[in-house]
Amino acid sequence: MEQLLKKLDRSRIPAHVAVIMDGNRRWAKARGLPAAVGHAKGVESVRELVKTASVLGVKALTIYAFSTENWSRGRVEVGALMLLLKKTISEYGRDLGANNVRLMVSGRLAGMPASAQKTVLETVNRLKNNTGMVLNIALNYGGRQEILDAVNSLIERGVKKVDEDSFTRALYTWPLPDPDLLIRTSGETRISNFLLWQTAYSEFYITGTLWPDFREKEFVEALLEYQARDRRRGA
Repeated sequence: MEQLLKKLDRSRIPAHVAVIMDGNRRWAKARGLPAAVGHAKGVESVRELVKTASVLGVKALTIYAFSTENWSRGRVEVGALMLLLKKTISEYGRDLGANNVRLMVSGRLAGMPASAQKTVLETVNRLKNNTGMVLNIALNYGGRQEILDAVNSLIERGVKKVDEDSFTRALYTWPLPDPDLLIRTSGETRISNFLLWQTAYSEFYITGTLWPDFREKEFVEALLEYQARDRRRGA
């Protein structure tokens, strides 16, 4: 691990990293365990990722925690996910505060259960004055839904002409910069309705590692791959 860290150029750490955390259910199934166990194990990876990213100098970290499509999963699994979400944010919020991490949420939070909304909003408010890395959790999030919500908000405000800047300001993720690096675990190669506008020029990194097994080593490997690329942005 130390050898990998030595290879990193600390002056070229991506400012914003986004992660599609995929593979919790497959991790659990491979071990004959309920999906809820895989999701709980995935929380450990989130904790390690947040700690590592913050220490290395990442300014913003966006994690895809629950999509608008995830409601179609079984009632038991969705219920377990909501309970895990509340428990994790409530307990983990204290660690985030101690590490100067600010919490942000992107998505249709109003569509979440009332108790989950309350826990999330209370934690966001408690950490709002922190000045370190921003942890942005995509909850009840969908990229197409975000674009539609941005368009409708601009219409409601009476905006007659839209440019890229005004549209970007209407997105859930404002004022975060676009992600420099998008990581997807579990080997899937689709974007799954995630940050459709913001990832126009993001570097994509796909790994076959299932999310519960994605830890510090795997994250540093992703950063090294990112630093090895020539980002031309269409030039």
